[in-house]
Formats: sequence, C-alpha cells, structure tokens
Amino acid sequence: MLKVALIGSTGAVGQEFIMALNKHPWFELTQIVSSERSVGKKYIDALRDQNSGILKWHSKEQIPEYIRNTIISKVEDINPQKFDLIFTALESDDAEKIEPKFARSVPVISTAAAFRYEKDVPILIPGINDDHLELLNIQQKNRNWKGFIAPLPNCTTTGLAITLKPIMDKFEIKNVFMTSMQALSGAGRSPGVIALDIMDNVIPYIPKEEEKVQMETQKILGKLDSQSINPASIKVSCTCTRVPVSDGHTETVFVETRKPVEPENVKDEMLKFSKSIAIKKLPSAPKDYIIVHDDPTRPQPRIDREINDGMTTVVGRLRRDTVFANGIKYVLLSHNEKMGSAKGAVLLAELLKYKDIL
Repeated sequence: MLKVALIGSTGAVGQEFIMALNKHPWFELTQIVSSERSVGKKYIDALRDQNSGILKWHSKEQIPEYIRNTIISKVEDINPQKFDLIFTALESDDAEKIEPKFARSVPVISTAAAFRYEKDVPILIPGINDDHLELLNIQQKNRNWKGFIAPLPNCTTTGLAITLKPIMDKFEIKNVFMTSMQALSGAGRSPGVIALDIMDNVIPYIPKEEEKVQMETQKILGKLDSQSINPASIKVSCTCTRVPVSDGHTETVFVETRKPVEPENVKDEMLKFSKSIAIKKLPSAPKDYIIVHDDPTRPQPRIDREINDGMTTVVGRLRRDTVFANGIKYVLLSHNEKMGSAKGAVLLAELLKYKDIL
C-alpha cells in the first residue's frame, strides 16, 4: 500500500477525495490537512458549522468510518519523507505556494490551476494523453525535484477533451465551439454561489473559466516534443455559464472537422475508443469511458451523472451540424467532482503507479 496525504480535506472536492480513497486497494490515506480553523479537530467535527452545528457533508453517502475520528493536521505537520504521494484540493493561490514545497521531495497530484500552464507540466487525463507522462521526468530534471506536480484539467475541460479525442484522431478537428451549463458544486463551498443569485436564474459568466478550457483543451490534445507540449492546432471558443444543478457539467459542442464526417461514424469512433482504452484495468476506471445515447432527451444530470460512479462521460443528441461543411454537434455530461476532480485524480494516481512512476 502506498501512503498518501490529502491537503484540503474538508471542502467539496476534499470530501470526494475522502470517498474515492475509502477502502482503496492501492492507497492508504494516513494524514489529512485543512484550514487553520479545523486543525486539531476530528474530521467529522470539522465538517460541522460552528453556529448551527449542521454537518456540511457534500456526498450522498455516509462519512466513511476510517476517517471520522482522524485529527486534522496543519500543512507544516506533513513530513513528505513519510509519503509516496500527496493529493491537493486547494485554491490556486494556496497551491502556488504549497505544492512546490512538497514536490521537491514527493509527487503531488493537484486539482488546482496554479501550474497547469507551465511548459514542463502536463495536464493529464488518464487514457487521453498518457504519452505526456514523459514530461514529468523533464519537470523533475528542470527543477531538480525528486517529485513533481501533476495537475488535472479544469473540470469543464475534462468531458470536452475526452469526447474530442476520438474525433480528432479519426477526422481531424479544425474548430470547436462549446457552451457549458455548469453545476453549483463546481464553484466550491467558498466562495461558492449564493442561493438567491442562482435560484430561478442562469449566471452567464464564470471568471477565467473560458480561457482555461480553451488553453487546456489545446494542451491536452497536443503533441509532446523533447521539452514541452506543442498545443493542438485546433481553435476552441466557449461560453461558460452556471446553472441551478447540484452536480454534473452539461456542455453543447459544435465540431468542424477537416475530413468528411457523419454522426454514426463519430458514434462508432467514440464507442470503439471507449472499449479499447488502455486504463480499463485500473481500480477506479469506469466500465464505459464514453456512453453515447440515441435517446434525444439524454444526457441529463439527474439521470446520468452517477453512471459508473460518476466516471463516465455521457454523450447524446449526436447529429450533423447545419453550418459547417464538415461538422457534427452533440451534448455531453461529465461529473465535475468525480471524473472531473477528486476521483479523476485518484485514477491518475493509479495510472502513475501502474506505469511505475510512483
């Protein structure tokens, strides 16, 4: 068993990490860290609101027994020499300061954006760009680190990149237009979204989100050269919105291809890609990496977000586009806190162990 620590354990993403690591066959969570106000408390007590006593537990499942009475540490208490891996669920400003301190000694898998755009840092989605793992060795040499920082993409990027990969490989992509309808949980608990702002409403702007998705999609689908990644030559334009849905990001996607394309061919390629994906034997890998619905009323967050424990990207309304000479359009759904965040990070850790990088 590899020993792991978690920094940022009480937030919505941190709670998903707690669930993803419960009874994990390869990883043992032995230390958890949260903010100063939680240090010294039992985990279950740290989740209670100080005024009301209400338990702020995001998951629909019970808090696992293994973690309930674990005492929360401060960051300074972590001895990196005692761990094989550190997971972080931090805001970017904190990640920028904290993650390099540990990466000098031990691998760090991060959900933050702080280092995603560095030349020697890959943005990894298991099964999509596994060849970019080599950049971790370059990062170690460049920075004289024993460990590394391996960030996940923005949760909105995840489902988009997964669905674009088989289209790009077969038909070559020229342009992508995407509009997201993002769940409330994507904003986290702090600062989060005020209930009165989102009830009976759609918020048409999420700061920095569109720029992240555009840059990350090109990097993830790009080619690794000797020292960095050459971004894919596709153009990506998106509009990111917040909607009153608890979990699961829905996206409408329009793709212009360089080669002639038909919806049935895209469906075949997506399903073929899903069946042949190289990570199927990993503990957290879904049985279906991509599902494509013929039912025009799918996907829907309430129905589809928990398929394969939230690790499957669900596609529907796959049809020919009426503007592009060669183009298709579809709707996708991806669980932002599972495949798009904590459980996706655990899946990445499994890939690193499988490849003998951990």
